[in-house]
Amino acid sequence: MTDSGTEPPVFTGIGVTAPNGLGTEAWWDATLAGHSGIGPVTRFDASRYPATLAGEVPDFDPKQHIPSRLLPQTDHMTRLALTAAEEALTDAKADPAQLPEFAAGVVTAASAGGFEFGQRELQALRGQGGQYVSAYQSFAWFYAVNTGQISIRHGLRGPSGVLVTEQAGGLDVVAQARRQLRKGSSMMVTGGVDGAVCPWGWTAQLSGGRLSTADDPGRAYLPFSDEARGHVPGEGGAILVLEEAGAARERGARVYGRLAGYASTFDPAPRRGEEPGLRRAAELALDEAGLAPEDIDVVFADAAGLPELDRQEAEAIGRVFGPYGVPVTAPKTMTGRLAAGGAALDLGAALLSLRDAVIPPTVNVARPADGYALDLVTSARRRPVRAALVLARGHGGFNAAVVVTQDRADASH
Repeated sequence: MTDSGTEPPVFTGIGVTAPNGLGTEAWWDATLAGHSGIGPVTRFDASRYPATLAGEVPDFDPKQHIPSRLLPQTDHMTRLALTAAEEALTDAKADPAQLPEFAAGVVTAASAGGFEFGQRELQALRGQGGQYVSAYQSFAWFYAVNTGQISIRHGLRGPSGVLVTEQAGGLDVVAQARRQLRKGSSMMVTGGVDGAVCPWGWTAQLSGGRLSTADDPGRAYLPFSDEARGHVPGEGGAILVLEEAGAARERGARVYGRLAGYASTFDPAPRRGEEPGLRRAAELALDEAGLAPEDIDVVFADAAGLPELDRQEAEAIGRVFGPYGVPVTAPKTMTGRLAAGGAALDLGAALLSLRDAVIPPTVNVARPADGYALDLVTSARRRPVRAALVLARGHGGFNAAVVVTQDRADASH
C-alpha cells in the first residue's frame, strides 16, 4: 500500500527519549560516538528471567518533565512520550494555540500500552480488592493513551488516532499523519514511544522467542552477524512534528526533511514459500518518492538480530540496491529494539543524517556474516546524505518503508 499525493509534507520538530540519551541532541551525540544505552535491567529484578538486559532511558525524573497532576494517571511509557512531544513542539517552534482550533492533531504508534501501570493495578485488584484499583486504570494501560495525553496537554483537537503494527508502527503512523494533512490539517504530532520493562511485559516479550539471553551488553544484540542470537528490548522512541509544506513555509519553520515516499506490505502466510514483503515495501516507497535505488544514500535497517530474519532483510536490500550497493546502518544496536518507538527513532536519525551529513554507526558488529553482501556502517561515516530509506518490520508480518529527502531549499545549498 502506498499513499500518494501532492507536495510532500515536511518534518519541523524532533523529540527523543532513548536509552543512550534523554533529549534529541544528547541522544544524537551519543549515537554518533557509538555509545550504547544497553545494560542490566534496573526497573525490576530480572535475575530470575532468561533475558536480563534492556535499553532503559537514563536520568529520567518524571517530576522534572511532567505536571504533578498527570503523574498519578500515567504509565512510565506515557511520561516518556509526553516528554518527547514537548521537546518536538518546542523544537518546531510550534504553538498549537495560534492555529485554527481543529488544524493540528496527533497520531502515535503503540504495541505494549501502559503495561507497568496495568500490572500494578491488577496486582492491587488481586491482592487487595477492587476498591484499591486506580480509576486511571480505565485508560492508562490503553494503546491510545499516548495520543490522548499528548492531545489534551497541548490542545491538539484535530484528527487523532493510534496504530498497532509493532515496530512497523513507527513508520505507519507518519503516513497516517500525512493523510490527515492531505485532508486539511496543517500540523500533526506523530511517531512512537513504547516500552514494557516490567515483569508482565517481560514475560510477554520472552514468549515471542526473539529476546537475546546473553548477559554481555556488547555481545547481546548483533544483527547481521555470525553471532546473532536475538535482540535486546528497550524503552523510548521519538515524537515528530509533521507539517503541510506550505503552512511550514508560511510560519518560517526550520525543516529537517521531506516525507517523500512511504509504503506498507504484509508478508505471505508462513510455509507458502513466497518472498516476504519487505523488498516490495522498499520498492514502492522509492517509486512514490520518484527516486531510483542509486539516489538513496543510506538505509536504516530493521535489524531483527535473528539469523533467518537478518538473511531475509539482507536479501531484500541486495535485490533493491545490488551487492554492497548502499550504506546500511542499524543504530538501534545502541538502544535495543523499542517496539513501536524503534522505527520512529530511526526516522529521527535519518532526518539528522540529512541535516549533519553523517551516517550513524552499527555498534558491536565488526562485519556482517558471510553471505550478507551489505556495506554495513560500523563507525560514523561523514558524507552527504540527500535521501534516506528507513525500513521496519512488525511481529506478525507487517512491513513498512519510508523515504525522507532534503527539503529543496536545503538541497540547493
